[in-house]
Formats: sequence, C-alpha cells, structure tokens
Amino acid sequence: MGRPEDKNLLNSQGRPVTDDALEYLASLDSNGVRLGLHRMARALEDLGRPDQTLRILLVAGTNGKGSTCAMVASALQAAGYRVGLYTSPHLHRFSERIQLDGRPVSDDELADLIQAVRRACPWQDDPANEDRLTYFELATLLGLIFFARHEVDVAIVETGLGGHLDATAVLRPSAMAVTRIGLDHREYFGTSLREVAQAEASIFKPGVPVAVAPGQAPEAMDVLRTEAARTSAPLSVCSSDYAGPLSLRGVHQRQNAALARAALELLAPHGLTVPENAVAAGLASTRWPGRLEEIDGALLDVAHNVDGARALADALLDLYPDRPVELVFGVLADKDYREVLQTLSRRVHRVHVCPALTPRSLAPAECASAATELGLLVSTHSTCADALRAARRAAGSRGLVCAAGSFGVVAEVRRLLLDSQVPSDGAKRCLH
Repeated sequence: MGRPEDKNLLNSQGRPVTDDALEYLASLDSNGVRLGLHRMARALEDLGRPDQTLRILLVAGTNGKGSTCAMVASALQAAGYRVGLYTSPHLHRFSERIQLDGRPVSDDELADLIQAVRRACPWQDDPANEDRLTYFELATLLGLIFFARHEVDVAIVETGLGGHLDATAVLRPSAMAVTRIGLDHREYFGTSLREVAQAEASIFKPGVPVAVAPGQAPEAMDVLRTEAARTSAPLSVCSSDYAGPLSLRGVHQRQNAALARAALELLAPHGLTVPENAVAAGLASTRWPGRLEEIDGALLDVAHNVDGARALADALLDLYPDRPVELVFGVLADKDYREVLQTLSRRVHRVHVCPALTPRSLAPAECASAATELGLLVSTHSTCADALRAARRAAGSRGLVCAAGSFGVVAEVRRLLLDSQVPSDGAKRCLH
C-alpha cells in the first residue's frame, strides 16, 4: 500500500520534506497488509467518528477506481461543491492521496493530522502493542479527519484492496460505485473472477445504493446482483458507455465515465444535485496523471494487471497504430507479469526491463526471461533512467516509448521526463 521511498519525497515547493510525518508513515509500511476492521473501528471511536459527519461515495472494484473517483470529483467541483478526494496509491507524493477541490493536503497539515491521530490513539505508539495501524489504515484516517475538518460537501473515497475487511469497510457511505472487476490480489481474494467479485461485493451495505460499471464479466455480475439482493442494496448497472467528450483517453475510460455519471445520480437524494452541464464539464476536464498520459513524446500508464494491460494494448492500437512500441517495464513480484507481458506483446516491439523501485520488485532478470520466452526483444537495465534512455534511443523518431507495469516505474519515468523539460521562463516544471 505504501512505498518506503515516500520519506524521500519532495514537498510542494520542490524541497525535501524534513518533518518526521512521512518518516512516521513510512515506518508503518513494514506492517504490510493486515486485513481487519478492529484497528480502524477503535481509532475512529477514539477520534470522535469524524466519518459520521461526512457524505461519502465509496468506490470499489479492480481497475479504474482512481479515474472514476477523479471524474466524480471533477463534476462535483464543476457544480460548485466542496469536494474531498481520497485515492491510492500515489505517484510522487503521499499528499496526492488526500485532496480538497483538487489541491493536495499541505505538508504542515499532514504533519498535524498525523499528530492528531497519535494523540487520540496512544495505543498506536505503545511498544507493547503488536497490532498497530497499517500504512493504509492511517492514510485513510488522515483523509477522513481532513475532510471533516474542512467540512466538505462530499468525500469521494477509494477502497484499498476492497472486501469486507478493507479499512474503508467501516464507513457508512451515502452511495457506492463498483468499477470493472478483474483478476488481481489473488493472494487475498482467490483465483477466479467469482471470488474477486464476492470479495468486492462483501462491502455492500443494507439500503445503500450501488452503481456498477458496464462491461462486467457475467460471473462477476451474477455475484454482484446476488449480494445486492441479499443485503437489500439497490443496484443499478450502467447500460452503455459515456458518449460525451472526455479528457482521459482510452475506450475503457468511457466505461469509467458512465459509472461516474451513474454515481452522481445516486448522490442527488443526499442533496448533491449535479446539473448535466456540470457533469459534461467535469468529465471533459478531469485530470488524472499516469493514465494514458503523454509527456515529451512518451506514454505513461499504470497498467499493472491483465485487465489494465488489455486496456493499454487496445489504446496503443487505437491511438498509435503505426508506431513500434518500446516498453519500459518493471513489475511487482506478486503480479501476473507473464500474462501482462503476453497481453502487451501484441503491440510491443521491445521490452526494456528495470526494477520497480521497491523491495517487492520482481528481479529484472526473471522478468526479462519471461519476456524472451514470449518472443519479445528484451534489454535489461539496473535503473528506470537507463531503461528510459535505451527506449528513447531505440524508438528514434518513428517509435513510441511507453512506461507501464507498476506505479513506481511510471512515477520515476514521469519524474525523469518532467525534470528534463525546461519551459521558456527557465524554471523546471514541478511535479503535481
């Protein structure tokens, strides 16, 4: 859920963060993923249940959660509402996870939020307590406190792994949305779409309406309908993709946009009416970095599972049909990297393998071996920077450089590309 290198991130002025807030967050990364609700429930009680002051849209699913959340937030902002947005993971800075009207939480307030949790929950720092909050749990708490402090009109909250033991499952949302369900996190949910769908649907709440993205696999849709009926959760399925102008590229984003629009309709009974012109304006102006994002001639996409790879391969065929693709690729060891590479192989000319900038990274040599077995041309590199340089040389003027496989690789390539660009005023562009 987190990345150890967070403690070396830059603040909004581009200077190293010296406060211990991110150091403290990074220290929780060693707790790993520990599913369960008791820590969150206890912390929220100690904090006075800030979540109960909020109108919440909870977004679950496998792929497209972040994009859907961003679209909903953009439309609500276009309608004049004060909007909190909580997503994960981040690309460059932890503060990207917690936003108010499109602006990340400041470093100073982030530090204050962490201290507020530590004061209210002294058990969190008790050396004798072996059941501390995880990185994701604390991050979720910080977002909820922040939104309550700023009295947002609505909080858009993305689930983590999903499922009834996810940290967000303690919330009582006003409405829910479920994006397309695919195979991911098999170590937690199982190896079939039915099992993954069951895990995602297990957070349905009695009486809380749910909007479901179009294009679901039949076995996943069956589970969602069954669980909605069992919990008396009104369920609506988007009938078609959104047809209006979108700022986010790719056919798959039209499914996400249809879901975003349906989710907005579910919020209307809670006093959050969004006129059609605001919906259109929001969806046409949503900004969500790292999703088919082109910078300095390179394409960045955080595709890291099979469904994401399929969407990326389709987009490459649709948007860049005649350009050979030089893929910068690094992946976590627990991902289905062979299937991801196989899915992308129909559009990739060569793979430039590099580490994924985390201890959980798959060894580049092992990744390269799998790519070679698939018949791909492969080069192996010790850093993302080396892989990017090699890919750009190989692409020349005709080819396309594309970075994918993990958030860490996309973030590092994005940083390298932005740092290499110097606008006319001579100042380097800052990461946003």
